[in-house]
Amino acid sequence: MSRQDVKIPTITLSAGPVDAYPAVLRALGRTVTYDFDPYFQGVFERTARKAAQALNTDQPPLILQGEPVLALEAAAASLIGPEDVVLNLASGEYGKGFGYWAARYCKEVVEIEVPYNDAIAPDQVRDVLEQRPDIAVLSVCHHDTPSGTINPVNEIGALCRQHDVLMIVDAVSSWGGMDVDPITSHSDVFITGPNKCLGGTPGLSVVHVSDRAWDHIDANPNAPFASMLSMTDWRKAWSADEKFPFTPSVAEVNGLEAALDLYLEEGPETVWERHALTARACREGMKAMGLTLWPAREEIAADTCTTIRVPEGLEDEAIRQASRDLYGVVFSAGRGSLVGKLIRIGHMGPVAEPVYATVAITALGGAINHLGGSADIGAGINAALAVINAARV
Repeated sequence: MSRQDVKIPTITLSAGPVDAYPAVLRALGRTVTYDFDPYFQGVFERTARKAAQALNTDQPPLILQGEPVLALEAAAASLIGPEDVVLNLASGEYGKGFGYWAARYCKEVVEIEVPYNDAIAPDQVRDVLEQRPDIAVLSVCHHDTPSGTINPVNEIGALCRQHDVLMIVDAVSSWGGMDVDPITSHSDVFITGPNKCLGGTPGLSVVHVSDRAWDHIDANPNAPFASMLSMTDWRKAWSADEKFPFTPSVAEVNGLEAALDLYLEEGPETVWERHALTARACREGMKAMGLTLWPAREEIAADTCTTIRVPEGLEDEAIRQASRDLYGVVFSAGRGSLVGKLIRIGHMGPVAEPVYATVAITALGGAINHLGGSADIGAGINAALAVINAARV
């Protein structure tokens, strides 16, 4: 069968993008208005203000016209100057990858790297900041999605403030599903987007920039402007009284507003707990089924993505294909050096509902058994239900 003939999956439990909420899809279908029409300028400002409320900030964030990889590269290009020393924290493929962008613009990259099933310890960061007082910028991925692990950005951010270091945080796959925001984490550039925990579509980036960061960008002689990588171009674009530097994605902005409305109406704490409960149920079910979690310690496992070691003697691609073919359920593969070592189960947005933990257990266990492995699906389902029932009583 060619790829053109492959049927759409029944349920997507990927690490993103996720299936969008129906309200988001309806919003995408609204009339596409002229971007300089006063109506759309009002929509853009209203959406930016809602994003500020969701981010726990007073200042509306940048809404960049591209998925968050654009914002990550833009942060490197805009914030990091030619005389800056950057401390990059690498606990996974995405954290490691930011160091390559940083190296294009800075004087030197210093790196703390740990095994990709572990997390960065604040003490490691403190030691390097004390040894290298010339460090100007620190970059960290909060939830390194290919590993399913989280880094303690609040503690790391506090250290950055003590040492007058600017911090860039990749919160693309955690914000909206976990208790993290730019203020409590002391982030200077905080990057996220709608296509993960918000249950939106992959076409925009949402970026908080602190006053400290703007001062640094203004002083950077190489900060881009009139460019897709320019954060400066979009600094004031949130205001209905300002012009856009180029045509924004009108439909995507409509979808982002709908996603923010859902998040704010449900309440952030309720949304976080829904993600956390789904993840807890999934982890307990996987362990009871006889499988092994990828993170070195469960306390660093993310609430938005469960990662499972591939059972010995089986191949990850075969497991994922069997799950799709037999049950219509899609999981994510590893990335980079982790390809073939783990399988990722997303708990984001619409599928961050505890019942989907039982779907993941059934589909993954069924695929493993079909391929000759051993998974006790009944024990897994019972363990997951016990977690769900205990939380709902």
